[in-house]
Amino acid sequence: MCVVFIELTDIVFAVDSVPAIFAITKEPLIVFTSNIFAILGLRALFFLLIGVMHKFHFLKFGLGVILTFVGLKMVWLNSLFPDNKFPVQWSFGIIGGVLALSVALSLLVPAKAAEPPSVQNL
Repeated sequence: MCVVFIELTDIVFAVDSVPAIFAITKEPLIVFTSNIFAILGLRALFFLLIGVMHKFHFLKFGLGVILTFVGLKMVWLNSLFPDNKFPVQWSFGIIGGVLALSVALSLLVPAKAAEPPSVQNL
């Protein structure tokens, strides 16, 4: 039952992304194949992230900053620039920089070991 719901969620996200792809191109083959590769790639990326999340302990904070940036870009930052378009190069630079910084900090600063519960804390 769980696998059925996961697959239905993938289909919903694929259908949801069709208007975004049609904003870029009108070629049906590109729209169809991009959705297929997105579904296949996102599943593999999810398992990859789960596998390395313990190694990169600052990655969750970096992803939170990236999501905040993307939300601000959609709501507010675009209105600050001519033609209401935040520069794509800046977006890629900010996203790549935050990802690189969170991975580098994770490798440079070791994670604190979790304290075992003491009798006083129980």
